[in-house]
Amino acid sequence: MGKYVFKLPDVGEGTAEAEVVGWHIKVGDMVEEDQIIADIMTDKATVELTSPVSGKVVSTHGEPGEMAAVGSPLVVFEVQGAGNAAADAMPTPDKPVDAGVAELGRPDGPHETIRAAEDALSPESDAMGPGNYVFKLPDVGEGTAEAELVGWHVKLGDHVAEDQLLAEIMTDKATVELTSPVAGKIVALHGEPGGIVPVGGPLVALEVEGKGNVETTREAPRTAAASAAPAPKAAPSPAAKPAAASAPAKASPARGEAFSTRAEGAKPLASPAVRQRARDLGIELQFVPGSGPAGRIGHDDLDAYVSSGGRGVARTGGGGGGSTRSARTHVEDIKIIGMRRKTAEKMAEAKRRIPHFMYAEEIDVTELETLRAHLNAANKGGDKPKLNLLPFLGIAMIRSLASHPSINGRFDDDNGVFHQFEGVHLGIAAQTPTGLMVPVVRHAEALDIYGLADEIARVGAAAKAGKATKEELTGSTITITSLGTLGGLVHTPVINHPEVAIVGPNKIIDRVVVRHGQMVVRKMMNLSSSFDHRIVDGYDAAEFVQKVKGLLEHPATLFMD
Repeated sequence: MGKYVFKLPDVGEGTAEAEVVGWHIKVGDMVEEDQIIADIMTDKATVELTSPVSGKVVSTHGEPGEMAAVGSPLVVFEVQGAGNAAADAMPTPDKPVDAGVAELGRPDGPHETIRAAEDALSPESDAMGPGNYVFKLPDVGEGTAEAELVGWHVKLGDHVAEDQLLAEIMTDKATVELTSPVAGKIVALHGEPGGIVPVGGPLVALEVEGKGNVETTREAPRTAAASAAPAPKAAPSPAAKPAAASAPAKASPARGEAFSTRAEGAKPLASPAVRQRARDLGIELQFVPGSGPAGRIGHDDLDAYVSSGGRGVARTGGGGGGSTRSARTHVEDIKIIGMRRKTAEKMAEAKRRIPHFMYAEEIDVTELETLRAHLNAANKGGDKPKLNLLPFLGIAMIRSLASHPSINGRFDDDNGVFHQFEGVHLGIAAQTPTGLMVPVVRHAEALDIYGLADEIARVGAAAKAGKATKEELTGSTITITSLGTLGGLVHTPVINHPEVAIVGPNKIIDRVVVRHGQMVVRKMMNLSSSFDHRIVDGYDAAEFVQKVKGLLEHPATLFMD
């Protein structure tokens, strides 16, 4: 018998501790692997913790309502084999062991076999030798049944310590780092970056001291060993030697052969500097003979290709030597993973489920720009943030939503329920290094224009730095999308499902307009917007946009109650 200490894992909420909400087990209980043992709460998410092993509960640590540190002991089990903790290093139990509890029995259920781990076991291996531990994808509290594998931080054969970073996964729009629950050697990795892994599915197999948490049948290692035995080498035929001897005759083409090409689809070998120089010269490396090892292309090969008047195979027709232009035939297959895939799925879902209609209006923002410039000049060097267009637009939308509440909400179309919000949780579409994200300013209606400017800047910076929390990336009721000076004349924004409206300012330009019978130059901006026609009628959308227009064209009214 051994002892296994289950420590509180990092469930991806970015906190160092969690509250124990309640226990589903008690001391003396026999539990199965993946059985629910406790509920914990991190921030505002309640997470169910499951047992990583089968065994008997020896002690539990923490009472409901108490805080537990990530990585601290939570439950101690008595398990078959050596477990993961020495007897003299056991934590002091919060609850004593019931002496009357029966001795631990063997768990029922089918045995699991991890092929890569079996290869490292001999037929004589037993509880005294190394064991297998399978780390399964935990429920990281996002309420989803699967997650995307973003990348590995380990490889086969690595020796890892407990709590060492193993992999990154993505659930919804949050990237979570997974750490190893045990120390051991990596013997199998399940999944490639971009692949989907179900919660509870095997992620990493490790060879650990003791029995681990996976039993392996005795027959399997012998089968694996037999399959791994090298096949007897066939005696070479007499004809093989002359063929091998003639191989040097098929050496790489000479440097002067300007139009030699590789096999179709073969990628030319070259250093980054050579590739950059080839791009600058407009040369497709596919058609440049390489004189280095394995046909590697160097700078001398580029010089020889240019001096010989090399041309692409698509331009073999006569006339005019010396051209370095060539047809570019290479096609790169890029797997769409991570944030790009999440964005693609979100956009496709929005267009598939929401009957969009678009409404655009032009707005004279001359007075608004004058006021904005004045406020920024007055606060120059002060502690107030510099104002751009977004906080003014946000205030105008918030004031207009008071008379158009059906535009501020989230439509649960699966259940046919529209959740209409009194408060305004303003989404701000932001381009980040990993892709498009929508950080949220919560209760924007409670902020003045400087407070709103501060929050827009704060959540936007957090999203771009990859530090935004789940709370800051979910729950918006209406969204602003802006491309700043690249805003164009007009666009059709895609609604951030399950919201029902999105508003996007376009660039501000000086334009000649007729004002009071005179031709004058004014600062004009088009305001683009999209609405969900299932909830918002065209008349209501037009009224809402006209209300926003009136507030922006007369900016003093933004500050009047």
